[in-house]
Parts: sequence; C-alpha cells; structure tokens
Amino acid sequence: MAVNTVPTLDRPGVSSDAPGPGRARRRQSLVTSVTGWSFVAPATVIILGLSIFPAVWAFVLSFQSWDGFSEPTWVGGQNYADLVTDADFGDAVLNTAGFTILFVPASVLLGLFLAVALNRRIHWIGFYRTAIFVPFVASAASTGILSTYLFSPQFGLVNNVLRVLHLPQQGWLDDPHQAMLVIAIMSLWGSAAFTTVIYLAALQDVPTDLIEAARIDGANRWQTFWRIVWPQLAPVTVFVGIWQTIQAIQLFDLVYTTTRAGPLGATTTIVFFLYDKAFHALEFGYGSAAAYVLFAVTLLFAIGVVVFQRRRGTEAF
Repeated sequence: MAVNTVPTLDRPGVSSDAPGPGRARRRQSLVTSVTGWSFVAPATVIILGLSIFPAVWAFVLSFQSWDGFSEPTWVGGQNYADLVTDADFGDAVLNTAGFTILFVPASVLLGLFLAVALNRRIHWIGFYRTAIFVPFVASAASTGILSTYLFSPQFGLVNNVLRVLHLPQQGWLDDPHQAMLVIAIMSLWGSAAFTTVIYLAALQDVPTDLIEAARIDGANRWQTFWRIVWPQLAPVTVFVGIWQTIQAIQLFDLVYTTTRAGPLGATTTIVFFLYDKAFHALEFGYGSAAAYVLFAVTLLFAIGVVVFQRRRGTEAF
C-alpha cells in the first residue's frame, strides 16, 4: 500500500530556526536579572565594603599591635591572652552581664504585658499603638540626655519628686551602685516598644477558634492565656529573647551619652571598653581582639539557644 507524503511548506515570514518559547523565556529572565542586579549592585558593593572589609581587617588587627600611625607588629594571640588577665575587661564583662540580667527579662515581660493590653478593640487604639512605638524610634542621644535630666542628683525630676514626698534622695547616675540600674530603666523605656510590637503581631495571629473553644469549655481569661495563647507565643519569645540579649551585650550609646563608663567604672561595658582601648588608648589590635571576643560570645549564645529550642520543637528562625 502506497503512503502519500505531503511536503511541509514553510509559512511566509516564519523562519524554521526561530527560537522557541522556552528560549525566549530564558532570554527574558536573563534580561530581568541583569536589570535588577544593575540597580542593586551599587548598594550591595557599598554595604559589603562597609561591613565585610572592616570585619576582616579587624580580625587581622586582633593579632597585631598597632597604634594607628606606626607599622603594625604581629603578636599572634597575645592580645587574646592579655584579655584573660585584664581586670578592667573582667569588670566590663561583669557589668555587661549584670545589665543583661536586668534588661532582658524586664523588656520581654513588659512588652508582653503592653501587647496584651493593646490587643483589644477600644477607642483610640490606633493612637495608643503608635504612641507606644515612639520611644523606640527616638535616638539614643536624646534618650541619654533625657535620662541625665531626669536622674540628676542635683536638679533631676525624680529627686524633686522624692523631695516633695519627704523621701531620701538618691545618687542615681552618680552612685556606682545605682548607675547601671538607671541605664537599664532608660534602655527599657526605649526597647520595650520593640517587643510590644512583635508580641502584638503574634497575638493577632493566634487562631480565634482556639480561644473561642477554650471559652466554650469554661476556661477563664487567665487559663485561656496560659493554656492557649502563651504556647502559641513560644517561638516569638525565643526570637525576642535572643534579640534583646544581643542588644544588651552591645550596649554602648546610652553609656556614652550619660556616664562615659562612670562613676568609678561602674557602667563600663564590653563595647565601651573596646572603644576606649581602640580610639582613646590607640590600641587598635587590643580593641579588635575584645570585639571578636564579643562576637564569639554573641554567636555561640545565639546558636546555642536556637539548637536547644529546635530540639524542644520550638523554632523561632
């Protein structure tokens, strides 16, 4: 049986080797990627130049002795060995740890309390939620100046109130036993707004069906919160705890604008210590070593908490 074959005729104006739709999509994707990177590349180069390069340079400096003018001298791990026996660095570590113990639990609990209070349908709720975030966006310099006026032993508002109430006045920022507490209070005033916003967003994501089911079963508000709402907030609590701890370990701005590490070194933190060594004593290698000790401690803490929480089945990242 004969098979008739029909010759294929090329349509006029259409080339037989024209690119298919797949090749056109790939070309369009390439053009889009190149266009996007052309906009992003300048900012990326600037960010990498201001972060990666200084970090690498500081790591190299941590093994050197350099005053910023003469030729650097390679000392190996001597800077890190000197930190172990440095009493001033030990005091800075203890001060930072004390501030962290005061600040982190208070900021988490206060943020949770304010978030629960603001998670309601009341009049002017939008204004209240906006107002609670204002201290967070205020600069640390303004917060430090405000704390100086509030807690000044001579003309501060707090001591004036104590004087009117016939209570003993306090030294506050001039007292070595109270200065770090005052700084923790002022840090709490600004940073609790951040935890409030995070917890408020998490509270609004809690399924309302679970809450309604608990109320139908007879649970009161306190039982509903601890048995239903609080377990839903566990990942957020881990994240907030890690974030606030890192912020506490890196405390510098409020100390710089209020006490300058005084009185008698009672408010010297690790960051202020390395700042003083690098830019006042011109021991850039020693200051860089302190900075990398701080980085290592922060990194190990964050990794340890994340691993521990994941093993418990609570993931925040």
